[in-house]
Amino acid sequence: MAELRHSSSMGSRAVSSSSPKKRDDVASPLVPENLPDDGHDRHSRDRVRSFFSNFQSLCPYFGDDNRFHVYNSKISLFILALLLLAGSISVFSILKRLNAPYLCKKDGITLLCPRVKESPSLWENPYSATTSWKPCAERRSGAISDLPPENETNGYIFIHAEGGLNQQRIAICNAVAVAKIMNATLILPVLKQDQIWKDQTKFEDIFDVDHFIDYLKDDVRIVRDIPEWFTDKSELFSSIRRTVKNIPKYAPAQFYIDNVLPRIKEKKIMALKPFVDRLGYDNVPPEINRLRCRVNYHALKFLPDIEQMADLLASRMRNRTGNSNPYMALHLRFEKGMVGLSFCDFVGTREEKVQMALYRKKEWPRRYKNGSHLWSLALQKRKEGRCPLEPGEVAVILRAMGYPKETQIYVASGQVYGGQNRMAPLRNMFPNLVTKEELASKEELDGFRKHVTSLAALDFLVCLKSDVFVMTHGGNFAKLIIGARRYMGHRLKSIKPDKGLMSKSLGDPYIGWATFVEDVVVTHQTRSGLPEETFPNYDLWENPLTPCMCRA
Repeated sequence: MAELRHSSSMGSRAVSSSSPKKRDDVASPLVPENLPDDGHDRHSRDRVRSFFSNFQSLCPYFGDDNRFHVYNSKISLFILALLLLAGSISVFSILKRLNAPYLCKKDGITLLCPRVKESPSLWENPYSATTSWKPCAERRSGAISDLPPENETNGYIFIHAEGGLNQQRIAICNAVAVAKIMNATLILPVLKQDQIWKDQTKFEDIFDVDHFIDYLKDDVRIVRDIPEWFTDKSELFSSIRRTVKNIPKYAPAQFYIDNVLPRIKEKKIMALKPFVDRLGYDNVPPEINRLRCRVNYHALKFLPDIEQMADLLASRMRNRTGNSNPYMALHLRFEKGMVGLSFCDFVGTREEKVQMALYRKKEWPRRYKNGSHLWSLALQKRKEGRCPLEPGEVAVILRAMGYPKETQIYVASGQVYGGQNRMAPLRNMFPNLVTKEELASKEELDGFRKHVTSLAALDFLVCLKSDVFVMTHGGNFAKLIIGARRYMGHRLKSIKPDKGLMSKSLGDPYIGWATFVEDVVVTHQTRSGLPEETFPNYDLWENPLTPCMCRA
């Protein structure tokens, strides 16, 4: 076959050639000319020329025509450029994958990942520079007070701030706003003992009363106690004649003017209860919402000893490695009460599921009914993202975001349902988990143990000061912290996982780790605590943008 190709090539060349010489006599640019002429060397020369002739017949663009040389050189350069470009992309892709945080090996329940250089965006809000909002709810210096004289007050209002610390905080802010709406005097709220919290903390045990009254002196008149002329104080706590009970949830400002104010004018002192979420957001004047922010972010200050202890804990978190290091605060909502109240289904043994069913039946019999509808309800709630994230799910999401094993994490949580077994995946993937009990000595915390709300205040402040805050479920604690970090300048990163999308990805048995990482990163690029435009029935405490912030 080689001889046939060679012959045909020579034949075609002979026809097209303008020279009468034989093909073998034509000088080739690829064959050396000055070869010796002895017999042995002549055979060698013939073999060499035969090889190059075959090569030229297979690659005709190496022929004599200069036009072919120019044309084919361009093609060769183009192909070479494409190959170099493809090679560069391949090398870059390989290097990127070698440095990717998701190249991990699974060892039992432990995920072993290589140490990688952390991206600055892990600890900074990457889009904060694109916004131009600043706080503007503080008290204006030199402003003229519009507060009427004391003898012109419409009466006194009294409230019980119920629930845990953060629900009480919201109630106090709302009480100041309602007093302003009705031009009434506010009696210092009582922090009511809750059946769950079983705490008897007074307002002055947790908040700086003097600062609270003084900071709001141009907005609302606040007194420390019930006036002396009102002798039967027990009546204020128990008598229906002294209580307004028909206030709907998220009531507009006009409801208080039309329905509550006439009774206050008549009786002079009235108690409002219940008072949880009894004032709306988008149905009250903007200046009232701004006043609520003023109370929340400026007037309500914790006592100095609580502030100092929180500063100490935050400082210890930032120096756990011997050098200055950032830290993450994780609000883990996976207590037994939260798991039960959610009516979601979680991974566990058969015995755990039976015990949880009995617990739900006892605590929430009207919702439990006969239990037959709970499975479909649990699936629906998980699909809608209304279930608390489990510790293991939190660990996987954080690792997918790129946080390495060495990340320092402060955990604010009650007693986790399932104990150490439930916490094992999170602790294995992030071993540097600590609580305030591990950061501080028993003696340092003893002074705060007599009030549950004092311990909750420490968690609140350490989370507030963290470089990154991560919430795992809704609730007043998380939304107050995210709102405060937004109000303070949204420079601090606050991660609010998209639980609906995460439940879909976590429940997909065929999704690859790299695909899951991409879903997590893309989904949470902008869920980092930036100010958001408000919408109907928005939550002022989580997003104080419109009424409480203004353009820088």
